[in-house]
Order: sequence, then structure tokens, then C-alpha cells
Amino acid sequence: MGKQAAGSKAQDRSSGPARRRLETIEGNPALQLDRVIHERTRLAIMSALAAGGTQTFNGLKALLEVTDGNLSIHCRRLEEAGYIVCEKTFENRMPKTSYKLSSEGRRAMERYLQHMEALIEGAREGGE
Repeated sequence: MGKQAAGSKAQDRSSGPARRRLETIEGNPALQLDRVIHERTRLAIMSALAAGGTQTFNGLKALLEVTDGNLSIHCRRLEEAGYIVCEKTFENRMPKTSYKLSSEGRRAMERYLQHMEALIEGAREGGE
């Protein structure tokens, strides 16, 4: 009987507004965690662009401490998803690549952050 009572208490703790909000997110495919953004390096790229506006390839590489190839692959994936825009120019005859968030990328990042906030809120309320 003691185990059953403990189980029902745990159930009661997870039935608050945060839990209902999380269930709504989990039940709605439009609000699912975006796997394109969720990967660590791509999340770092999206965060840097959201916070700092346009960034050069070399600036992102230094900020994130990643290799040329690694950054290139992840930027290409974000570009294919329509989340970032790549601009290639020349400066003193040297190629210069810059990235910025697209409108869709900004919306996707906002959705991602809302989902993560709901997960965090649910975890905090679940521990009370």
C-alpha cells in the first residue's frame, strides 16, 4: 500500500499547468522539438546569430571553437532548412562568407525556445 500512495503523490505533482502545457506541446506536431536546431553545434550557431545578428564564417568559427569543415556542414544544413541565409562577398579580393537568421529561422528559434521553456517549467514543477 505504501508504494501505491507514493505513486499517486508523484502523479498529483505532475498534473499542474506546466504539465498540461507540456502535454499540449507533445501532442501537437507543430510544436515538437526541432531536430535541425537541437543538435549542439547548430543550436550554438542559431543562438549566436539570434544574439549577434550577422556573423562571418571566421567569427562563428572562433566563437564556437569548431573546425572549418564542421562549421560548414552545420551551416549548410541550417541553410537547406531555410533557417539561415549565407552571403558570399569579396573584401580586398578575399572571399568573405557571412550568415544571418532568416525570418523562418527566427520563428523556428522562437518555437524551439518555447518548447524548451515548457520542458524546463515542467521539470521544475515535477520536483515540487
